[in-house]
Amino acid sequence: MIGFPIPQGLKYGLVGLLGLLFALGIGWGSPGQAQLGDVFLDFNLPTPAQGDGEQGDRIGSACVRLDGYCLFRVAAPASDLYPRVRDIERTLAKVRNAYVNAPDGDAIAVEVRQESPALDPDPAAPNLNPNLDGNPNSANPEGRTTPEIYLGVDPRQMVRLMNVTRFDATLKGVDLATTADILTEQVRLGLRQSRVERQPTYLLRQLGLSLGTLISIAGLTWGLNRWEKYLQRTKRQLQQSLRGLTPSFHDVLDERQQWNITEAQLRLAQLLQTALWVGGSLFVLGRFPYTRIIQVRVVDSLNIPLRLLPVVLGIYVAVRLSFALINRLAAALASNYEISVEGNRRMQLRVRTISRVTRGIVTILWLGIGGLIALTSVGVNIGPLLAGAGIIGVALSLPAQSLIKDAINGFFIILEDQYAVGDVITVHGIRGLVENINLRITQIRDEEGRLVTIPNSEIGVIANHSSHWSQADIYIPISYHSDVDQVLTLIETTGQAMKASDRWATPLLSEPEVLGVEDFGERGLTIRVWIKTQPLKQWEVAREYRRRLKVALDQAGIEIPAHIDFKAPSA
Repeated sequence: MIGFPIPQGLKYGLVGLLGLLFALGIGWGSPGQAQLGDVFLDFNLPTPAQGDGEQGDRIGSACVRLDGYCLFRVAAPASDLYPRVRDIERTLAKVRNAYVNAPDGDAIAVEVRQESPALDPDPAAPNLNPNLDGNPNSANPEGRTTPEIYLGVDPRQMVRLMNVTRFDATLKGVDLATTADILTEQVRLGLRQSRVERQPTYLLRQLGLSLGTLISIAGLTWGLNRWEKYLQRTKRQLQQSLRGLTPSFHDVLDERQQWNITEAQLRLAQLLQTALWVGGSLFVLGRFPYTRIIQVRVVDSLNIPLRLLPVVLGIYVAVRLSFALINRLAAALASNYEISVEGNRRMQLRVRTISRVTRGIVTILWLGIGGLIALTSVGVNIGPLLAGAGIIGVALSLPAQSLIKDAINGFFIILEDQYAVGDVITVHGIRGLVENINLRITQIRDEEGRLVTIPNSEIGVIANHSSHWSQADIYIPISYHSDVDQVLTLIETTGQAMKASDRWATPLLSEPEVLGVEDFGERGLTIRVWIKTQPLKQWEVAREYRRRLKVALDQAGIEIPAHIDFKAPSA
């Protein structure tokens, strides 16, 4: 058996992983990011809020970004959302540039003013929450006033950043005044963070962190690459072992189990290397304010693939591990019967058939589960899909009755071990070798080489010619003038000599049984012989036994009468 020791390269890779985790801990623990809290990177797509706009336009929300950070989220009708976000971001960028170059780090001024009418001056317009509109006793005769946020480096030359709408307040879940205060504080922290991140000390620190991260990733990749090469060598060894002769069927199943585990580990190592470099590159891009927006755009563009990739990998690994578990259970079953390649072939056929059908069922189940998880991960509500699938299933239940019958009958064929792949059976007058069996059909290759496909629901009476053991039924014609006792002795002696030979000792499970004179025909006697053989060896044994018997009869001068039917006499 082939083991799975940890290669030396993987050990060095694990050291690199520790270094990477240490570097990541330093990076995520930077003071500026701690001030921004959980919103420093928000890759969520715009999501609709409750309610509609003035013309029935859906209300959406989106991030306002500064240096790639999601500074805060704003809400607006979908048609106005992105223009509003773009205007706010442009104003922030101008003020940030002035503030970064200002000699005084405390020069930024952010304040809230109550000067402009609300976006919705019509009192009859729909209102999501009437308690969020501010002061109803405003001096504005046309409607309510809304807070506006102003900011600038010089308090005498401040620019308008945005007005706080009732949609923003609804998004925050508080009133307008509180929303304005929250946004003001977030803007102030974000601008201070921008100034800190452009200082030489911060940039040098992030440069060192980035270099340490890349070195750690390189070390871990080297270890994973060594592990991958080791797994590839192991896989080649297992493939060669599976092609060659193995001492027992249990060993074959155990090697297949290890092959599936090795395959899953190999794909995992390859994916980890790719994920390390992609993730490490994104991490480095996120360290600097000038490149962080690239990180955001890349993650946004790969939003769906990044969600689907873990699902695909998880399902693939689950399928491989399920195959390994199936082989493990099959090996446990085989060990109870002391199965060897030359031994109980019947149990080998049964185990292989059950394993093949089980693998097919498990694959379909995992693919179905993976499809549902993938749809959920990309935001599709699978509830209506499941309900629709149930309705479709009910509608197709009547037309699919034959398929259900096929599956049920196929299940009992496999469970009751009526036949397996590799058996020779006769069904509906067709005799052939079973090449494939699943829950729906059975395929047999007949004596003329034709592949016959039979639905399992149509299989009734079955004659299995190779279940556990087989038997050669031989009829031997002799003349009435021959000495019957001499012929019987010669037939028995020939069978014993054949059983004692090295070539035929294994295929013959016992010495030929001479039943005696079976029939009196028009031209002579018919003697019947039974020879118990290994499964599917009866025809080969019968041909060799007839050849040996013909030579022995010729040497004894006993003639076989002409025009005698060598097959079984008619009833």
